[in-house]
Amino acid sequence: MTLSEQTIAQPVILTHPAADAVRDVMNQKNLTGYALRLFISGGGCSGYQYGLTLDSNIRSEDIVTEVDGIKLVVDDVSIKYLQGATVDYVEGMTNSGFKIINPNAVSSCNCGQSSNSSEGDMSGSCSDCG
Repeated sequence: MTLSEQTIAQPVILTHPAADAVRDVMNQKNLTGYALRLFISGGGCSGYQYGLTLDSNIRSEDIVTEVDGIKLVVDDVSIKYLQGATVDYVEGMTNSGFKIINPNAVSSCNCGQSSNSSEGDMSGSCSDCG
């Protein structure tokens, strides 16, 4: 599958509020040519921990979604656990930030930063919630 075919497939959704929030951060930090990278790693309270970072290195095996000129990049390993997920940005009275809505999660922790999927267990402890 070519990079352009991966971009069209849009296996992960980036909402317009999330794209706006990423754009604001990139403008504040004067970053051009960067994308928002979504990934999973072991060790979260419920098994997997979500990660977001700004990255200028898009690899040929990465899956790319673009909304409002902002690219969302997921590596070829993480996509197995994040297929169909949505990256949103929510603002509340007590906190604001990015929220990952993952239909593959069979359980999640109260902190909302980790989950477990039917693909396997990478158990962690809830001490990561804070």
